[in-house]
Amino acid sequence: MATRDALKFFQAYISELVEIGGENLPKSISSGLGAKLATVYKEKGIFNIQSALRRSYEVLNASPEIKEVNKNEFEIKINYNESFCPIGGEPNSSKGDLIRKSICIPYTIGFLNETNSKYFYEIDVKNCIVSSGGNVCSYALHRKRKTGEHNSNSRTEKKVRHTKEKGLIHSLKKLFTKRDKT
Repeated sequence: MATRDALKFFQAYISELVEIGGENLPKSISSGLGAKLATVYKEKGIFNIQSALRRSYEVLNASPEIKEVNKNEFEIKINYNESFCPIGGEPNSSKGDLIRKSICIPYTIGFLNETNSKYFYEIDVKNCIVSSGGNVCSYALHRKRKTGEHNSNSRTEKKVRHTKEKGLIHSLKKLFTKRDKT
């Protein structure tokens, strides 16, 4: 019961954020929080998006089913014990769209972008507890590999940046060494 009350407080807080800052405020916060969780998972050695997604939903006491349709498409089904969404609360069709667009999708995209930034991600929600009731949320996850010079040269760019940083550090050491001698 205390957990459910805490979730209701969280949901009221999100509603206030939307009312005060518009829809973009919770989108930005959600995306950033998703990225932070992915960073924690990466520090724990979790790099596979299926494993990462599974764990993120299990923390919410859900039973996720993740089906790989092909290399770039997944079907995700999240089963909860009751008709209550830990993010959006009880079914309420008037706020379902807002919850999906401002919280769930940006959070998940931020999470996936940080988990594996080599792809663009898109989510197509099929079922939402807040919008339609029931105890299942489901969506199709599509990803497309990033192309272009920025992505293909990312290793080279990192090496160049690292070399420049080393050069800068070396130059600073020389500067301070000269200063200390005078």
